[in-house]
This record gives sequence, C-alpha cells and structure tokens, in this order.
Amino acid sequence: MRRITVSLAAACLLAVPTIAQPANNDRLATAAQLRDSALVGNKAWALLSNLTDTVGQRLAGTEAEARGRAWAKAEMQKLGLVNIREEAFPLTLWERGQASATIVGSNHQLALAALGTSGATPAGGITAPVTCFSNLAAFRAAADAAVKGRIMFVDHRMGVTQDGSSYGVNGAVRRAAPALGAQKGAAAVLIRSLGTDYHRNPHTGGTVFPAGTAPIPALALALPDAELLSRRCAAGPVQMQLVSTPSSKPGQSANVTAEIPGTVPGEVVVLGGHLDSWDLGQGVFDDGAGVAISLATAGAIKAYVDRSGQRPRRTIRVVLWGAEEFGLIGGRAYAAAHKDEGIVLAGESDAGADRIYQIDSKVADAGLPLLGEIAGVLAPLGIDRAATNASGGGPDVGPLAATGVGVLDLGQDMTRYFDVHHTPDDTLDKVDRKQLDQNVAAWTAAIWLAATDDRPLRTK
Repeated sequence: MRRITVSLAAACLLAVPTIAQPANNDRLATAAQLRDSALVGNKAWALLSNLTDTVGQRLAGTEAEARGRAWAKAEMQKLGLVNIREEAFPLTLWERGQASATIVGSNHQLALAALGTSGATPAGGITAPVTCFSNLAAFRAAADAAVKGRIMFVDHRMGVTQDGSSYGVNGAVRRAAPALGAQKGAAAVLIRSLGTDYHRNPHTGGTVFPAGTAPIPALALALPDAELLSRRCAAGPVQMQLVSTPSSKPGQSANVTAEIPGTVPGEVVVLGGHLDSWDLGQGVFDDGAGVAISLATAGAIKAYVDRSGQRPRRTIRVVLWGAEEFGLIGGRAYAAAHKDEGIVLAGESDAGADRIYQIDSKVADAGLPLLGEIAGVLAPLGIDRAATNASGGGPDVGPLAATGVGVLDLGQDMTRYFDVHHTPDDTLDKVDRKQLDQNVAAWTAAIWLAATDDRPLRTK
C-alpha cells in the first residue's frame, strides 16, 4: 500500500506543470532593470494629477472619498490588476463647517481650522478669556479652576527634521490637549498647528475624545497667528470671540484592494497608501502621492509580468486604506479582517512625494539577507540602509505589524513635508516629478525582490 501511495504521489507531481522561479542573480538583475525603467518612465505623475485634479480632496466617509474609490478601482483595472474589491467599514462622518476667531478689542481675524472630531460652539459662537500655555505639560499641570469656562491655547515648538520625528514628539498636543480641556471644563482649546511653514495656513488633523468625554471646540492656529496670540497673552489679558460649526453623523468608508497573483498560494506582499485626505487642500502629499506611487509600482511590475511571463512567487497586493486621517480606522479594519491570512510583508508610502533616502525594516532574522539584497539594488538611487531592524512601518501598516507581518519601510525625506501637510497648500504644484519617480523606482525593485523571495519574513 505504501509503495502504491508513493507512486501515485510521484505521478501527480509529474502531471502538474511547474513554474520555474528565477535564480537569485536573475532576481537581482530583473530588479535593477525594473528600477531603471521606472526611473525614466512610470505612471505615478499621470495617476496623481488625475486623482487630485478630477476627484480632489477625499474626506473620509463623504461622497468625495467614495468618488476616490471609484477612481481607484477604474485605474486598477486599467493597470491589469485583478481581484479588485472594496472592504467596507463603519465610521462617524465628521464635517468641519465654518470657523472664525477674533481677538476682542483688536482687528485681528485669526487664521484657524477645526480639528477632526472636534465639537461645535453655539450658533452665535462664544466669547471668553484666553489662557496660554507654552506646552502640553504646563496645561496638564493647570488647576481645573484656572481652565473652566475659558479658551485654552497650547503652544509647542515643532522643528524641521528629515525623518519627521518632530511630528511624533509634538503630536500629543493635537491628539490630547482638546480632550484634556474638555475634562477640565474648558470652553474651547486652540493649539499651534503641527507644521513648519510660516504661511497663514492652519494645519488641520484629527484629535481624540475618549468615550464619555463630550467633544468641545478644538482648532489649530496658523503659525504666525499662534505666535501673535502668544505675544498678546504675554502682554496682558486677552478675550476671544470664537465660532466653529462642525457636525457629525454615522457614515461608512472602505479599503480598496487589487492584486498581481503569485505562483505560491497563501503568501502575500502588501504595498499601499491611504486614499482619504483632509478637506482643506487636494490631498496630494498626504496621501495622493502614496496612492500614485503604489499603483505605479504595481503597474510597472504587472507590465513586466505580461512581457516576460515571469510571475512573482508571492502575490503582490495593493491596498488603498480608507479613513486613515480619523485614527487609522481603515488600517485597523484591514488588519482585523486579514489577521489569519498569509501576509508576510507590508510597506506603505505615506510621507509625501520627496525622495526615499533610507531603508528600514522589521522582519524575521531569516529575512535579513533579503533586506541586504534590496539595499544593494537601491544604492544607485542614493538610498542607504538603516542600522536597525525595528521599524513600526507607516500608520496603516502598524496594525498589520502588530499581528506579526514583516515591515518594509522606505523612508522619504520629510524636510518640507510639514510645510504643506493638512493645509490648503497640499496641492500638485508642490510635487517634484524626479523625486516622485525615484520613489516608484525604489518600491518597484524592492517589491519585486520581496515577492520573488522565499525566506521567512514574519516576526510572529
């Protein structure tokens, strides 16, 4: 019986056609070829300009975001990707309404914007004294009696950094100060925008009110106006008239995915960006560029597969996450829905359109040689390898990484990212096409190498 079983198994193996995988030298040569081809010609600029010119801003949960999903599915089909689908999830739809602020007794009309999920003033607005704090720690230390019924202003000092780390250090001001103000009885909370430009463009962004904490008006001041208010506070008592009219209701968003199927079932490499954006600009740097880079990367690989007949070993899946700006809702929903799937590696483009300068990762030790190969192929693009293997990935990749999915992190130069991030200035004219092309070249080579590899990458 055992001899018969072995013979039948052997016969079955002979009957199934095998698809030869490329030798390692061939993989590296193909990756270099894909890199060079993408550097001189790819679809990223056409995709980005079309998305931002025809769809524009894509606030999560709105009809505008839905038009963005329809656009994405149509472009995925044109690129020849398959298994195109939407994965819906619920959210609270927040829309900003109008906002204005005046320092009483002056001609100063302040440039400001409501923060996502913030509450509204009464229709006629509020007039209240202002208390200024130099940082979040000083606000935390203030007695509730010194806060109750007043408008709080919380300052900070965010600097320019290549890796965007100053945003992480100062981000708690936006995320936590409004909820702290609500808990202390403040009438409203204003913050200095999380930005590095000195245009009168406020930077919006999400804030968080914990369950059981009623949202209060929470707004960000453009940097020149924040410094004006700080000086006025230092000179003496300040009163402000403030109007802010956001509204909320139940809504829905969705992630959009598409694939280049691999030859081995059950192993997937993910690349993506988030499709939603804030509503002040056109969502170009944040994150139309990441959407275009991801789609252009998949398009370049699919075109090569069609020409050569050489499919990747692992399935390549593009994921365009929804509702990132309201707290990674799409990223969390995607990780939960796919936690039992064989996703081995994930990468995300969500730091603008400027050049990639560094490779980082978080993969199993057995997968580190792959990172060495990627570094070798990307070196001609001026990209160095980080000394660590501890990257958390991008915002939407983070929930996947927490389940053990390996992370590929191609770090973009963020020196000017926070000049336009979340502002009306997030428009197409800010994009340097050569730097955009360098992103596509890097991701195309890296994803090809990862998808044609067989080493373990998951950390759990």
